[in-house]
Formats: sequence, structure tokens, C-alpha cells
Amino acid sequence: MRAIEAIKIVKVPKEVELKVEGRKVEVKGKKGMLIRDFSNAPVEIKVEGEAIVIRAIWPRKKEAALVGTVASHLKNMIMGVTKGFTYKLKVVFSHFPISVKVQGKAVLIENFLGERSPRVAEVVGGAKVIVKGDEVLVQGIDIEEVSQTAANIEHAVKVKRKDPRVFLDGIYVYERSEGME
Repeated sequence: MRAIEAIKIVKVPKEVELKVEGRKVEVKGKKGMLIRDFSNAPVEIKVEGEAIVIRAIWPRKKEAALVGTVASHLKNMIMGVTKGFTYKLKVVFSHFPISVKVQGKAVLIENFLGERSPRVAEVVGGAKVIVKGDEVLVQGIDIEEVSQTAANIEHAVKVKRKDPRVFLDGIYVYERSEGME
């Protein structure tokens, strides 16, 4: 039996300014502004008082699931514009010392396993990369940009054609947190 409707309610803090036009949502806070278009999701998004209501009427299974997905995206947007997100990565090497540099919209990883040419990882969107010794910080207000940049850095130093249990060199995410330093 199908449910009559699926509803999720997301509370909006007082310091966050929200604008909804159809299925396009704009969230402003002290850290910045995020815009997201949910036009591909068959849900209704409304602002009621100090909350956002996401609703699907007579939803099928996937439509009911999309209500929760849209609510999670909105929570992440609100968290991003109020606190921001930080991913911490650790540079690990055993013999060849790896050096990490940020050059524009790219992260250069030099001397990885003694290679002559640097490996390059793309910095996505407005994410900011900071290198402090053997620690790499990826910060920003959009969780998708921050996490994708961290994943690009991890993937750039993936060891190929060697035993991964022996060659543990690389750059690995060891902490995800809300808030920017």
C-alpha cells in the first residue's frame, strides 16, 4: 500500500537567509551563499515559518526516498553557510619524501615513490587547500566540492602495479569535520 504523502521538515537557523523559487533554493549565511536546483526531483519545497517543508504527494518508492535526499542536501547547505566543512588528509611515506604544493586550481604531489614528474589533483569549485607540513587541509562551504577535492588528492596518489599492503605511501583522509579553521 502506498503512502499518501512523504514529508521532511528542515529547521532553518535565524542567521540563515533562505529563498525558494519553485525548486531552486538559495541559502545565504555568514560564510557565503549556495544555490542548488532540485528541478529533477519530483518534490514540493516550501518555506513555512522557520522551517523548510519537503513534500511528495502519493509518492512511489524512489520519490519518497528523494524527499529525504533533498532534506539532507538542504541540511548540508545550511551547515556549510554557517560553519563550513574541513577534511584533513595525512601525507604518508616510507622512503621517498613526498612534497605537496598548491598551484592555482591544482595540487602538485612531487617525488611520490621517487617519480620524476609530479602527480596533479584538481581542486573543485570554491574549495581551499592548505598544506601544513605533513598535513593537507581542504576547506569550503560546499560539502560536495570539499569532499571531491579530498577524493581527487587521495586518488592522484593511488599506488598501481604494486602490493598495496607493502607500499602504503599516499595521502589519506583521516578526519572530516564541520567548521573551518
